[in-house]
Amino acid sequence: MARKEKEIPVYIFMGFLDSGKTTFIKETLLDRQFTDGDRTLLLVCEDGEEEYDAKILAAQNIYLEYIEEEQLNTQYLLDLQDKYNVEKVMIEYNGMWKLDKIFNIRVPKGWTVVQVLSFVNAKTYDVYSNNMKATMIEQVNSADMVIFNRCDENSKRSEWRRSVKAVNRRAQIIFEMEDGSVAEDENSEEDLPYDVNADIIDIHDDDFGIWYVDAAEMPERYVGKKIHFKAMVFKPPQYPKNVFVPGRFAMTCCVDDITFVGYKCYYEGAKNLVDRQWVDVTATIKTEYYPDFQGEGPALYAEKIALTSPAEEEVVYFS
Repeated sequence: MARKEKEIPVYIFMGFLDSGKTTFIKETLLDRQFTDGDRTLLLVCEDGEEEYDAKILAAQNIYLEYIEEEQLNTQYLLDLQDKYNVEKVMIEYNGMWKLDKIFNIRVPKGWTVVQVLSFVNAKTYDVYSNNMKATMIEQVNSADMVIFNRCDENSKRSEWRRSVKAVNRRAQIIFEMEDGSVAEDENSEEDLPYDVNADIIDIHDDDFGIWYVDAAEMPERYVGKKIHFKAMVFKPPQYPKNVFVPGRFAMTCCVDDITFVGYKCYYEGAKNLVDRQWVDVTATIKTEYYPDFQGEGPALYAEKIALTSPAEEEVVYFS
């Protein structure tokens, strides 16, 4: 007998062991009555320190299934769908499994991923980021929301925010303190290594990545202001002759994950510039629509462009 196709929202929770996934899911499912009584399948891909009570969950129409990596396939998911006649699916994903396993699987028809949340233990973030950076970036790169929990007054929230925004501009970032309260947004001018109120904002070579991320997230902070920095020339073939991109190669993950970042710059002499030349840029910042941003982003209007020597370190970082 053919299965009846129906729309089933899927929520994915990512993070390493002890990142707070289970605690959040339990609070969401039970305390906040997220499911509204809908028949919900909770797929758990790892055993953590926090445990679920299957009987308590079942009393609220939530059905718990532990799943091994080899079981994460279309047929097995279809079998579980039929077994429980589910209306919602929540997946607590194993932080050590490759994410393409979950995102590239041919999920049953009607299953739609509506939200991906990534959980980070603030106490261990730097350790994981330094030693397993590719895996950490993979987790935040796919997330709609990144939740740093167990933060305290020493947590490097501004630096962590930039590290996430460097690879995922659209992610909402939340910092939860040890007492469970949500910290106020710390994305302030005081956190920046340059003076945004100076007559000309002077960006040091090492701070280009920080400025790039902050300008992407808060372009209104820079509108109408003058900026000065050193950059490499890039001339996209689809751009008009009076436009180029002064930018830098940036490392978001590892040596194999270096990309060029920068903003569009209007300059009448752009036709005389050559790719990979180094230039000293003084420009006024405005905004215009960027498809990649799905909204407004910075656009530069050059007042002075001069050839210069390369930066001492050609690759920039975001922290």
